[in-house]
Amino acid sequence: MDVLVTGGTGYIGQRLIAQLAARGHSVRALVRPSSAATLPKVATINGNALLADDVTAALRPGDTLVHLVGTPHPNPSKAAEFERVDLTSIRASVAAAIRLGIAHLVYVSVAQPAPTMRAYVAARAAGEAAIAGARLTATILRPWYVLGPGHRWPLVLTPLYALAKLLPATRDTARRMDLVSIGDMTTALVAAVESPPPPATQRIVDVAAIKSAKLVPIAGSKP
Repeated sequence: MDVLVTGGTGYIGQRLIAQLAARGHSVRALVRPSSAATLPKVATINGNALLADDVTAALRPGDTLVHLVGTPHPNPSKAAEFERVDLTSIRASVAAAIRLGIAHLVYVSVAQPAPTMRAYVAARAAGEAAIAGARLTATILRPWYVLGPGHRWPLVLTPLYALAKLLPATRDTARRMDLVSIGDMTTALVAAVESPPPPATQRIVDVAAIKSAKLVPIAGSKP
């Protein structure tokens, strides 16, 4: 498939691009000029993922667009960045997708509802709403925290997760906000690229489906 990745120089993006290329897909990445050197084995297009015109210029009709742009290491103090970067960039991608008539948009959102990180969840939920409003063919993955190199501190919470999954009052939240590995995440993203949903359908994928890579839609997926 022809795939354009935004946010391809990041934690998930570099690993995903490598896997897609290894599987024979034609992959391009929209990057700022200063970041192009971090992706030596993929075609790069200079541009700003916050600008719809730049995303449009990088896309081709029928592309799969994987949107991975986001604020690094999100925390509650970065509410303004979630609006400026996370939400602005997905709105730019949606606008570009409408203009070009892409085949499939793959968006990494966040587990929701959630009792914490309200500004982050709100920005990602607004991004999902933009996709639904445009009636794009889309897969929306909802991880909470993706474990991997440099991103392992939540492992100390493993006993608390285990306890929360045993208690009826917290079981659903603990499962919805469970930890996934970077391997789980990239595998699920590859599966999303290779198996798009029906046209004009937004497939919403939860943590359990990400971990299984079966991409089973959860309640709330929008036809």
